[in-house]
Amino acid sequence: MSSTASSNAQKAKDAKEEIKPWIRRLARFGYMAKGVVYALVGILAFMAAIGVGGKTTGTSGMLRSLAGVPSGNIILWIIGIGLICYIVWVFIKAIKDPTNEGTGAKGIISRVGYMVSGVVYGALALNAINIASSAGSSSGGGGSKQTMSAKLLAQPFGAWIIGAIGVIIIGYGLYEFIGGATQKFLKKFRTGEMDHHEYNVARKSGTAGLIARGSVLGLIGYFFVQTALTHNPDQAKGLDGALSEVAQNPFGQWILGVVAAGLILYGIYQIIRGRYEHMSFGKRK
Repeated sequence: MSSTASSNAQKAKDAKEEIKPWIRRLARFGYMAKGVVYALVGILAFMAAIGVGGKTTGTSGMLRSLAGVPSGNIILWIIGIGLICYIVWVFIKAIKDPTNEGTGAKGIISRVGYMVSGVVYGALALNAINIASSAGSSSGGGGSKQTMSAKLLAQPFGAWIIGAIGVIIIGYGLYEFIGGATQKFLKKFRTGEMDHHEYNVARKSGTAGLIARGSVLGLIGYFFVQTALTHNPDQAKGLDGALSEVAQNPFGQWILGVVAAGLILYGIYQIIRGRYEHMSFGKRK
């Protein structure tokens, strides 16, 4: 009897081992799709900074711009499917905790963050697929944010909720900024499998990319806090609004160019992350 139970346990273990590579492949494809999204946003913003026809835009605006290029719909489908793969992985991280975040306060906050990230990128994936199928190409990103802010402000404690969201975004932006500046992100990589050139690209792109994205997130969070303080929903801005705000400051085009380059490097970092990040349930693979 014990032999049968042992055999069943081994079969279950083997089945679990068989599915791990597929989960990792989905996650790696998802990271790469996320990287492509940020790299394209950065490219458009950089083109705007140097005056060659690009524009400062968020992820939704970038997707709509992409629909107008040859084979754009195919790329949008790939991005949408890739982001769905990324969502699967972040929900696994939130529920199964393969990265050993734990059940303490810090671990719970991290895992809730993964759930929120899954929801945000789920909306982005659906937007990409809708635009690719010509069902949502006329929808905009900024108006929906302002409408949501206006609805929240009309509710009891709505301003407090918006303010809390802003503080959380600022906190996460600071976390990414520090992670880039201290290069702690390298601990997530299987650096032993990298050659010297790959390691340098990962280190430099991760450092600059996380600092740039952390700075932009901090600015977005600031706009949410301003919305809460002024009760003006027009103060709420997403990625496109943050980039536009940067461009309007003294030497704004230069600063925008640096931030845009950082977002491109963040995209490269995510693509490298898809290739070399540790992904496993209890084992580093």
